[in-house]
Amino acid sequence: MKKPATRLLLAMLISACGVWAQQGPDSQKPQKPSSSERQSDSTTTLKVDVNLVNVFVTVTDPHGAPVGGLTRENFVLKEDDSEQTIKIFDKESALPLSIALAVDTSLSTRHDLPLEQASAKRFAHEILRPVDALSVYAFSETVHESTPGYTADLKRIDESIDHIRVGAATALYDAIYLASRALDHRKGRKVIVLITDGGDTVSRVDYKEAVRAAEEAEAIVYSIIVVPIESSAGRETGGEHALIQLSEDTGGKYYYATSITQLDDAFRKISDELRTQYLLAYYPSQHSSFSEFRRIEVKIVSAPDSAGYRVRHRAGYYTVKSDF
Repeated sequence: MKKPATRLLLAMLISACGVWAQQGPDSQKPQKPSSSERQSDSTTTLKVDVNLVNVFVTVTDPHGAPVGGLTRENFVLKEDDSEQTIKIFDKESALPLSIALAVDTSLSTRHDLPLEQASAKRFAHEILRPVDALSVYAFSETVHESTPGYTADLKRIDESIDHIRVGAATALYDAIYLASRALDHRKGRKVIVLITDGGDTVSRVDYKEAVRAAEEAEAIVYSIIVVPIESSAGRETGGEHALIQLSEDTGGKYYYATSITQLDDAFRKISDELRTQYLLAYYPSQHSSFSEFRRIEVKIVSAPDSAGYRVRHRAGYYTVKSDF
């Protein structure tokens, strides 16, 4: 029989090993929660006060062109079916714009990468103002912030885009998650632009965690899905559908690009939309519901030809913030 002192020593060694494992070299990477951690989600969230809620809205006509010139009176905003009073209204918001430009550098995109880099640089030069900032992310089996940090220095941005290199696998959801967490601390409008073929093979976080991170950061996600032929037979479309849903839930949009011309066109449309957004902000009225997620709905009224307009905005917001 082991003496008490021996058993105590063994317990201390086991505990120390457990701490070392938690603080190993992968501790800075996004970790996928275990089943037991998922079951205790209620104890790993932080309550946040819901004050002013910002809703960035894009309105397009039947041809997909942004609609400008609308006024506060043209918008009706509801939260969980309860109409809200719009306290702040702004056209073509002058708020600073933070853009996370995430480029898929996995093997499946290696032939298109030089064209994607050239197109991304043209986009950065066209969209950025002195008050704006952009950060470049390259993702393959890992996610690398190439810039690093957010900057309006176009020379640094060009160099960051030029220096991204091809990798092996695809950590798409990790890229969305990490970009969202970085944007969460920034002020103004926040945007993620993804250039990818839509696949994910090695991410440590899953789709739901990536979506929640984007929604909590109030990031608008634009997905440029690069494929050789849009309707090619046998192509895995599950990842594409996930990106489409993510873009719609955050108020963004998705584009297919099968050529450099279409890639440039997608960037141009994103740039046009970001210049023609509306900011609607409100203080939520008293709720009887204790739902963790509150849904937002925006409609256009009393505007000529508004029947054909499409309104895009984030689907809602969380009243508790995850502690991933």
